Amino acid sequence: MNFNRHFEIAGKHAFLSASKYHWVNYDPEKLKSVYWNYRAAERGTELHDFARRCIELGIRLPKSKNSLNQFVNDAIGFRMAPEQPLYFSDNCFGTTDAISFEEKTNTLRIHDLKTGEIPANLKQLEIYAAIFCLEYKKHPQELTIELRIYQSGEVQKHVPDPMDIQQIMNLIVQFDRIIEKEKLKG
Repeated sequence: MNFNRHFEIAGKHAFLSASKYHWVNYDPEKLKSVYWNYRAAERGTELHDFARRCIELGIRLPKSKNSLNQFVNDAIGFRMAPEQPLYFSDNCFGTTDAISFEEKTNTLRIHDLKTGEIPANLKQLEIYAAIFCLEYKKHPQELTIELRIYQSGEVQKHVPDPMDIQQIMNLIVQFDRIIEKEKLKG
């Protein structure tokens, strides 16, 4: 049999795909709800890419209460790197929306843009701070750390307790060792 070639869909995933088969159990209302959540996630990805490009190009957006505008303008103002990966190990890494570290003042800033409706949790940013400290061999007690979440027209600012960051660092190291030992078991 000569199978049809579908070059236009290479690397793409269908909404009604076989690998995400749960849709066969949806009623029409559930289908619509899941579809719109899917579309919102796609839009969030597009907005993050737009923000990254604005920051890289230094293009400020009009001053407003809009979270995207505030995020982009603050990231440019603080000279932050957009979409910066942080890496401790193959078991623990992630990508920040925007990050900066000022050597002179030992100030770490991590900003996160949330485009969805679900309230954000600062724990994600604390984990990024812990991974940063592990990767760059910094002691959180010696840093000034400011974390920000931009969501729904609000800017949530948080200065974490350095001991909280240290505890997350310790947990990352401990759990990474456990995972590595489990990998050896096959």
